[in-house]
Amino acid sequence: MFFLSDMLNKKIHLPKPGEALPGRARPIPTATSHFVSGRPLQGPYPEGLETAMFGLGCFWGAERMFWQMEGVWVTAVGYAGGITPNPTYQETCTGLTGHTEVVLVVFDPTLVSYADLLKAFWENHDPTQGMRQGNDVGTTYRSAIYTFGDTQHQAALASRDAYEASLRAAGRAKITTEIAPAPVFYFAEEDHQQYLAKNPQGYCNLRGTGVACAMPQPAASA
Repeated sequence: MFFLSDMLNKKIHLPKPGEALPGRARPIPTATSHFVSGRPLQGPYPEGLETAMFGLGCFWGAERMFWQMEGVWVTAVGYAGGITPNPTYQETCTGLTGHTEVVLVVFDPTLVSYADLLKAFWENHDPTQGMRQGNDVGTTYRSAIYTFGDTQHQAALASRDAYEASLRAAGRAKITTEIAPAPVFYFAEEDHQQYLAKNPQGYCNLRGTGVACAMPQPAASA
């Protein structure tokens, strides 16, 4: 009984550096191309495209949502925000790597804005649940926005504040989403890349709160 309690405690609390699994020096094998589009998963990406990174629970359904959006050039699933270098799926599931499951989104800003991606992020999961998403419990399912540059970071913070006001008005709890500069992204194993395209009846726990996200308008330039 102590063992079960100890394991649960590890899954809902981020490990300290001395507690994290050691990982490995070399990246784990992954796919070279996107299963749906055939585009290179790890680049090089065309000039003019931008990158975003989101964690919103199980990455299978989250990735499918993003690859289906117009203007998204390629997506990949992986692990970010933790300590263990080059972790495996099994290692992240222990809660002893510190990573959360994330989707890397490469997009064309002339076709889809970062604000559009943020709106989809907020409306398609529950960002108030802490170290879980629905029935998926653990640090690997925490909500996160990892930003590339100050413009993305400020946009993410502003969208969080706006959406939290809407959630509070609807009687929902405080947002627990982690917002931080993008850490190292570790590509997940090939089996997990575009999982729901390979397994159309596979598990998807993606669902929102039912509260719409009214994106804040950017400040007018002087």
